[in-house]
Amino acid sequence: MTTLKTGLSLICLLFLTACGNIQTVPQVDIERYMGLWYQISAYETSFNQGLVGVTAEYTLLADGSVQVYNKGFQETLDGPLDEILGTAVVVDETTNSRLKVSFPGVPNFPWANYLIVILDAENYQYAVVTDPLKYTLFVLSRTPQLDDGLYADIVQELQTQGFNTEKLLLTPQPAF
Repeated sequence: MTTLKTGLSLICLLFLTACGNIQTVPQVDIERYMGLWYQISAYETSFNQGLVGVTAEYTLLADGSVQVYNKGFQETLDGPLDEILGTAVVVDETTNSRLKVSFPGVPNFPWANYLIVILDAENYQYAVVTDPLKYTLFVLSRTPQLDDGLYADIVQELQTQGFNTEKLLLTPQPAF
């Protein structure tokens, strides 16, 4: 049993060390961050595989927590709706750039799993979010499409930060 406890402690220590290595943005105004975001590109994971027209909508609740409503459509923009409702709480109140998001039926870990690593601090028109292990990566925009030059700049910044941008898959969005 001691070996198991030691092994689990070592794994937790390594995980927490990895969490500290990701540089988040210096400040997020949570109220300005609220609203609808379109997923421009993302790493493919089991929970977003095959989804298009993906959006995330954040609503600040009276208790300071955030309602998270994620939705997308399976395979095509008129395909079946896939949606989930969760909650988030700010973990780092100094910067507001680290949040813990929880969804029903998904393992609930005690650490921040929503790390804002890039943000248009002036206009809040784009953001990039990851997790402590860089398993997920989401490029978000307030509009369904993002200017190609701006997207290239974001990808370059992600490369500078050590992200594998070759894994980013563009997310089809409706044209308005």
